[in-house]
Parts: sequence; structure tokens; C-alpha cells
Amino acid sequence: MAQPDFWEKNSSNQAIQKERASIIDALTPWKNEKKELDEIEILLQLLEEQEDEKETQELVGKVQKTEEAIKQMEFRRMLGGENDPNNAIVSINAGAGGTEAQDWTEMLLRMYLRWAERKGYKTEIIDILTGEEAGLKNVTFTVTGSYAYGYLKAEIGIHRLVRISPFDAGARRHTSFSSIFVYPEAPEDIAIEIDEKEIKVDTYRSGGAGGQHVNKTDSAVRITHFPTGIVVQCQNERSQHKNKAMALKILKARLYEKELKEKEEKLAAMHSTKKEIAWGSQIRSYVMHPYKMVKDHRTNKVLHEVDRVMDGDIDEFIKAYLLNAA
Repeated sequence: MAQPDFWEKNSSNQAIQKERASIIDALTPWKNEKKELDEIEILLQLLEEQEDEKETQELVGKVQKTEEAIKQMEFRRMLGGENDPNNAIVSINAGAGGTEAQDWTEMLLRMYLRWAERKGYKTEIIDILTGEEAGLKNVTFTVTGSYAYGYLKAEIGIHRLVRISPFDAGARRHTSFSSIFVYPEAPEDIAIEIDEKEIKVDTYRSGGAGGQHVNKTDSAVRITHFPTGIVVQCQNERSQHKNKAMALKILKARLYEKELKEKEEKLAAMHSTKKEIAWGSQIRSYVMHPYKMVKDHRTNKVLHEVDRVMDGDIDEFIKAYLLNAA
């Protein structure tokens, strides 16, 4: 960046600035804690020479604060995957359980939207299909923010709900399933070529519920990619042009993820969690009756505050998974 002609290189300077910012963001916390550790060492030497209760308490406080900061940096180090810093595209699909599963899908959507709000991320629902009686058959949304994919990749798999059904007149207990899949948004500087001859573009009227979920339009777009069989949809924007652009963006992300899988086996473990949306394949269970518990079957992490979890407080599960997978 110190080169005289740096700002004239329009094709590369933006990427270099982004890389520089990322490096500074990674190094700054370590430099700060190195400084704190140096101060702790000096305080310790002083205390060895003279006993001072006030200084001792100050040292204990510094050690505890630094220890917590280092734990946070260690956790951030778990987000070292190639695509972890990227934005995320999330799909939730109802599985076994009929109306129950569709209601569960809508509950999960709310949970993730609240989680994203807590993290300061921006979300946008881009495709949604409502159930006949209640809930959602499927929904796709984007999550924009630093390390959105790195965090949300921990949620890929089958999520199981056990509760007394609000749709059952006999108030019986039901089990429902929904699947979560997350794609990293392809970086803008990655060239993913899409041949117009290899895709089919269909337009149709939006079929969403309206309101907070989707705008009613006559310009929803569905794109089918013939070589891979991938189908993507977008109905959120009011213009056909914008819906097509977003659908192509999702298709690019899907093709990017597929290309990564073929070239590297880094995503193999992630895909292996994608099983039949039914019994025996869940990564996490949410039990609301006869007791309250949320358990992640990969890490054995258990929380009993189900309402807190459903309100978007899922960081403990994400952290446990990332630390366990590292």
C-alpha cells in the first residue's frame, strides 16, 4: 500500500485493503494481551519483593481479565476456515411431522433471526414457502456480517423438536424434524462462470405469506442449473431483475461450495451430517415436554433454558461445536 501507484491499481487495491484490515483485526488483540502480560510480569516481580494486598488484588484482576481475553482469542482461532469470514446463505426445510414440522421450521427461522440480531448481523429472507395450515415448508435467507458462515456452519444438520402439539385436539406429544443447511457466500473476487445456455429461468407469482416474510409480487424467479440439477428461487424483491440477480448469487454460492468440495475434502465432514430428516439423524434435540432440555448430540452440550435458546441464545452450542471440531 506504500507504493506510489497503489491507488491507481483499481483492480486489486480493494482486495489488499480488505486483507490488511483482516490481518490488523487478527493481530491487534494478541498485541494488546502481550502488553497486559508484560505488565502482569512486572507486578509479579514487585509483589515478590514486597507484600501489598491492594497490588495483589489488582494482579488477580488483571490475570482473570487476560485469561478470559485469551479464551476468546482461542475461540476466534477456531474460525480459521477458508470461508469462515464470509456471509452465509441459510436454508431451513421441514421434514417428518407434517404441520408440526412446518411450525417447527418457522420457530427455527425466528430463532436464527433473533440470533443474528444479537450478533449485529443483517438478514434478508429471499425465498419462502408457507404450509397449508401453519408454519413454513421451507425458507432461505441471507446472513450478512463478519464470520457469519464460520458460526452458522455449526448449525448444519437435523434439528428435532419434542412437545405437546398445539395442533392436536388430544394434546398428545409429537416429534418434529427440520433440516438446516448453510452455504458460504462466494467472494466477489472468485470467478464462477455460469453459462446462460446451461440454465433455465422461470418466473412466477410469489407464494409467500406476506407481511414480514415476503413482498407479494408477480416477478418471482426460479433458476435451474442443468449440469448439476441445482434449483434456486428468489421472490423477495419487487422487480424480476433484482430477483434474478439474487437467484444467480445463490446459484453462484451453491456452485462455489460444490467446487470446493470437489477440489478439497474440507467440506466432506460437513456434508456427512446431512442425512434423512427423521429419527436417528438429528444433531440437536429440543425437548419441551415432559421436561425442558436442549441437547447437542455431537458435543453432549445440554441447556435447560429452552425459551432462552429459542429466543436466539445459541452461542454456547456453536462454541462447543467449534472447539470440539478443531
